[in-house]
Amino acid sequence: MNKAFVKEAADGADSADDDDDAPGLPALPAGTRNYITPAGYRRLREELMTLLDGERPKVVEAVSWAAKNGDRSENGDYLYGKKRLREIDRRIRFLTKRLGIAEVVDPSAHLGSDQVFFGAAVTYATVRGGERTVTIKGIDEADNLHGEVSWVSPIARALLKAREGDEVQLLTPGGVEKIEIVAVRYPAPG
Repeated sequence: MNKAFVKEAADGADSADDDDDAPGLPALPAGTRNYITPAGYRRLREELMTLLDGERPKVVEAVSWAAKNGDRSENGDYLYGKKRLREIDRRIRFLTKRLGIAEVVDPSAHLGSDQVFFGAAVTYATVRGGERTVTIKGIDEADNLHGEVSWVSPIARALLKAREGDEVQLLTPGGVEKIEIVAVRYPAPG
């Protein structure tokens, strides 16, 4: 493609690649802390170390090798490697930023409590008779497919500070729904 039709920044990187928070990554609400469990912190730290010590050096080596092969404008290995390197660097910046502001909270400190705090596994019943269990986790570690919700999610905000047996109101797109807290559990120290 003719360079007249390609918009490039002065250093050759795409301007969209300068964003630390890539699309689809959860944003922290303004003025809140980045709470995270010890296990979640370890996972993010391991991912950062894998990127820094493993994947990034391999991609840099591949890009260096591809650059030596001549014309870079039609060199697929070079172009793909540079793109992958930008993705890795973006993720490294994101992880470094999030780990730097993380506040590690050990949910086992509340073991035996019947009140809902960060890290609790809460079983609740709906008025329709269904039961569901969710675990309240940090924004960067919650996985809805595994029953984990972020502490800033509507369900977590409704449950926080309530106790077993309490009835709370959950604001849903269909209106207000009453839910009853059936059980509150915390992980054992470990």
